[in-house]
Amino acid sequence: MTQLSAPPLSQACQLDTIQQVMERLPGGCRRLAVQLRLDLTPEAIWEVLTDYDHLSQFIPNLQVSRLLWRRDAVVGLEQEGAQRFMGMQFKARVQLELTEHLEQQRLSFVMAKGDFRRFEGAWQIGVEGGSTTLLYELTVQGCVGMPIALIEQRLQEDLAANLRAVQLEAQRRQGQA
Repeated sequence: MTQLSAPPLSQACQLDTIQQVMERLPGGCRRLAVQLRLDLTPEAIWEVLTDYDHLSQFIPNLQVSRLLWRRDAVVGLEQEGAQRFMGMQFKARVQLELTEHLEQQRLSFVMAKGDFRRFEGAWQIGVEGGSTTLLYELTVQGCVGMPIALIEQRLQEDLAANLRAVQLEAQRRQGQA
């Protein structure tokens, strides 16, 4: 599995501000990184991210999220998303192999099978300047015929919405929402 490193993100961002970076890679691949500073504990964020069977209850456009198996810190996860884009319904299904790196507060994943040629990345929880950071990295390559250039903006919007959804769910669970 390819390890992804975070792009340099501004150290001066304000609490509760989303920062995004997108790279165009060869072969129609896109690498996106989205970071959010939160006024929540890292443990609260970890609890939400690892609640695999309930992610579809609060992540926008995620219709199914199901834990298939667990072998120590490695889990098999099935997810299906759907949304309307340019007047058409778009659905995608993936089976992910996800590794929980509890000490580093990192969840790395790679697609075992699914509707993309490539789908891998990581969730990384950190602490900087007294606040918690949540970084989501994704490298995606669409299936043949998927116009990745047309959906770049939508990908960026969706990833930001996913981080906000994790934030809101963690706040709700801590009685802050």
